[in-house]
Amino acid sequence: MNPSTPHIRPPAVADMFYPGSAPVLARDLRRMLAEIPPVSGTRAKAIIAPHAGYIYSGPIAASVYSPLAASYGSIRRVVLLGPTHRVAVNGLALPAASAFATPLGVVPIDRQAVAAIEPLPQVVVSDAAHAHEHSLEVQLPFLQTVLGEFALLPLAVGRASATQVAEVLECLWGGDETLIVISSDLSHYLPYAAARQTDSNTARHILALDAHIDHQQACGATPVNGLLLAARQHDLEAQLIDLRNSGDTAGDRSRVVGYGAFAFNEKPCHVH
Repeated sequence: MNPSTPHIRPPAVADMFYPGSAPVLARDLRRMLAEIPPVSGTRAKAIIAPHAGYIYSGPIAASVYSPLAASYGSIRRVVLLGPTHRVAVNGLALPAASAFATPLGVVPIDRQAVAAIEPLPQVVVSDAAHAHEHSLEVQLPFLQTVLGEFALLPLAVGRASATQVAEVLECLWGGDETLIVISSDLSHYLPYAAARQTDSNTARHILALDAHIDHQQACGATPVNGLLLAARQHDLEAQLIDLRNSGDTAGDRSRVVGYGAFAFNEKPCHVH
């Protein structure tokens, strides 16, 4: 392939995790976002959002995306990290693609951001890691709806340490123009009551910025832990927005998947 030819990663899980029809997808997103009561306060610098099918985790994701609509047009770059589910990779994988497509349109890759982190030894390029990965893709229609136009820096996180993730986030931290999104579900396939207990415990660790989450607690444990290290470094505080599971939304309660939505904000200045 000629390197100057634009290479767009097409949607891999449209019609499975979310509607493949643009009008239906836009309608569903509008409905989920409209059900979230308005909140005032500082805009999140970073968020954690779940990545299951929208019927299961969409309402929980909407709870953390809805407040970002107030920043429509002002967030110009999204740094998006999620775990790899299908292809094993060492480090944090960038795509070779120049853009990602969803039924709602095309999101360009931020080449400047790519250049900033490519020299790091833990950063690799793997189109295979991105080709069928849903953890990043399902966040994009929400982002397109609440932010409008933005450039994307997508990283599929494989075998890496929390410190390596935090180092990448540090390079890309930026200012108010940059939003960091970590894609992660919580516990998997526990009975309803056990899942609630496990996920409440995980949420307490996240709120304490305790970067010792394991993969039984969250499938995106590595990027979550990396964000928690970075949040601590930048003196952010974590806020729990929503904590539910598939038994609360659309699944039976014998084996559920946990979903949490968290926002990370700068601490308010107290004037004495």
